[in-house]
Amino acid sequence: MASIDGLPPLREVIRAHGLSAKKQLGQNFLLDLNLTAKIARLAGDLTNSDVLEVGPGPGGLTRGLLAEGARRVLAIEKDARCLPALAEVAAAWPGRLEVLNADALEVDVAARLTPPIRIVANLPYNVGTELLTRWLSSDWPPFWESLTLMFQKEVAERIVAKPGSKAYGRLALLSQWRTDPKIVLTLPPEAFTPPPSIHSAVVHFTRLEAPRHPADPKVLARVTAMAFNQRRKMLRSSLKGLVPDIETVLREAGIEPTQRAEEIPLEGFCALARRLAG
Repeated sequence: MASIDGLPPLREVIRAHGLSAKKQLGQNFLLDLNLTAKIARLAGDLTNSDVLEVGPGPGGLTRGLLAEGARRVLAIEKDARCLPALAEVAAAWPGRLEVLNADALEVDVAARLTPPIRIVANLPYNVGTELLTRWLSSDWPPFWESLTLMFQKEVAERIVAKPGSKAYGRLALLSQWRTDPKIVLTLPPEAFTPPPSIHSAVVHFTRLEAPRHPADPKVLARVTAMAFNQRRKMLRSSLKGLVPDIETVLREAGIEPTQRAEEIPLEGFCALARRLAG
């Protein structure tokens, strides 16, 4: 990768700018440029797409995205210490990289990018789930074509979990309702600096033009929140108080009141949401 963009290896960049990963920002730097290029390729053909990257750090994945042909990259970095390193990447790829020193939770990214848009990021651990939930909860279809995101492996497994498993919950339902998520790469702790205590995994989400089953998003969110907040209870207990006769509504949706949340597939929760909405 260094021979492609003329920039030094990431270890030299980090040393030159005195960078060290901050735990409070959820940072773990991925220094292998072969790996960052591989992640960029897993996002698909980038040549005609704008790309949003959150938490670029010293720019390893950023360089991979640009080298793999991204039309333009918007990189949002909260840590001002990383800006000089990212400025060097921007200089190597004139007009193709915009860096914002901001909190990704507070930026209207759709206004800064031109469709088609892909989101590719090694998300900071402390905001990864919240960002994903926001991107999946927006108006549908959303502003993005696909998401290619790195999480803690445990979070990735929750995203692709199936009914009946311990990992199955709201994150799986929300992800699988509106996208087709797949784990496409698993990385060991030693791939990062500093090494985290857990493995990481990259999940690629292909958006669906319409949700798999019709349901009101707000009703579905409320039902699943109540159901999984007390996941060990029977649904007739965890959803008690939602409507006067919850057992009848559950049966009308094809769900036995004695079942628990982790036993109910996506289709069942959507059917229940429709009954409650209507």
